[in-house]
Amino acid sequence: MELQISAGQGPEECELAVGKFARALCEEFDGTGIKHMTEGAREGCYKSVVIESKHDLSSLEGTVQWICQSPFRPNHKRKNWFIDVSPVRTFIGIDFDSKLIRFDTFRSSGKGGQNVNKVETGVRATYLPLGLSATSMDERSQHRNKKIALLRLQALLSEREADGRRLTDRSNWQEHTRLVRGNAIRIYEGMDFKRV
Repeated sequence: MELQISAGQGPEECELAVGKFARALCEEFDGTGIKHMTEGAREGCYKSVVIESKHDLSSLEGTVQWICQSPFRPNHKRKNWFIDVSPVRTFIGIDFDSKLIRFDTFRSSGKGGQNVNKVETGVRATYLPLGLSATSMDERSQHRNKKIALLRLQALLSEREADGRRLTDRSNWQEHTRLVRGNAIRIYEGMDFKRV
């Protein structure tokens, strides 16, 4: 399982809390490690950290509160800092199986001489699980049109997969703006980050 720990759009203190919480989870749950970090403004501060664990950490989803005087702004009145914990959505790619392609032939129009409207040289390739299809009537040969239709279908599938990856990445990134302050699932105190 992967979790994203984010400072949202919070200040440096929230970025520091992200690093402290990530380290605390790695110590608390064996088999948990840091997969990716986006560094913040100062050393030890992170805008976000993605951790990977063999444990089910879904119960940690939500807001984490850190109660501490600011280590960066000593006279600052605020003592409550919040970070977001959310599961990382992963894109499951298309498990392409060429056995699930159906080829249909049809009479093509256009060039082809005496074969036009007599022989079925046009080919439609349909990937059945998704209902995506591509056609070719470019060539006079059914065999060549089948190859072209297959290439076009594979391009459509690649495009669909790339769109899915982009949407998943965008969804994960948008979690940075969804930080809810209050109603914390865990609370920590002080610079030693002790759980309350």
